[in-house]
Amino acid sequence: MTTVLKVGGAVSDDVADYLAALDGGPVVVVHGAGPQISAEMQRRGLPVQFVDGRRVTTEAGIGVVRELLADVNARVCAAIGERAVPLMGDEIGLAAVQVEELGLVGDPRPSRPKAVLEALAAGRIPVVAPLAAGPLNVNADEAAAQLAVGIGADEITFVTDVPGLLDQDGATVDAIAVDDAEALLESGILQGGIIPKLEAAVSAARAGVQARIGVTVVHA
Repeated sequence: MTTVLKVGGAVSDDVADYLAALDGGPVVVVHGAGPQISAEMQRRGLPVQFVDGRRVTTEAGIGVVRELLADVNARVCAAIGERAVPLMGDEIGLAAVQVEELGLVGDPRPSRPKAVLEALAAGRIPVVAPLAAGPLNVNADEAAAQLAVGIGADEITFVTDVPGLLDQDGATVDAIAVDDAEALLESGILQGGIIPKLEAAVSAARAGVQARIGVTVVHA
């Protein structure tokens, strides 16, 4: 069973622990670097601006995004060990459609990069930094979902710093159907990082990839 494992920049050093919890089948790791990018942009005096959870990205900003993604990619690969294959998304052909009002930002589309398939065929673990050709800055959760769809993965797991999707009482939701998940997203109840993860999980599940946010299964 092929799995896409999406980890955030904040938990990238613990990726080996998450890999150990999987079934041992082929795995693609997609990582973010949000906290690191924001901190470095502030250090350089560049504006940090988000619209609906997506980073407005200028010509100056895309360089910082790429630099910090490369740094986190190296850390993730080091944490995994010799099986890891470092891959920058813009170099391997991750596809996206530019969202021009946000600058150098893209909506990712299903992609099937040759480099990812070759790494999997060799029994290795491709570690993908979520940049699209251009380069365009893309949301890491969305990029992971569209990569999972493109390569025909069986499952995508979004690693979070919470157990999973939480209900209004703070209890973990074991499973949620995509229609219910979309209604929840439209309700405006949710806040923070769970929103792009649930949106990406819904997108993957509708395309036939079993999606999991922590312990919460999102199913069609």
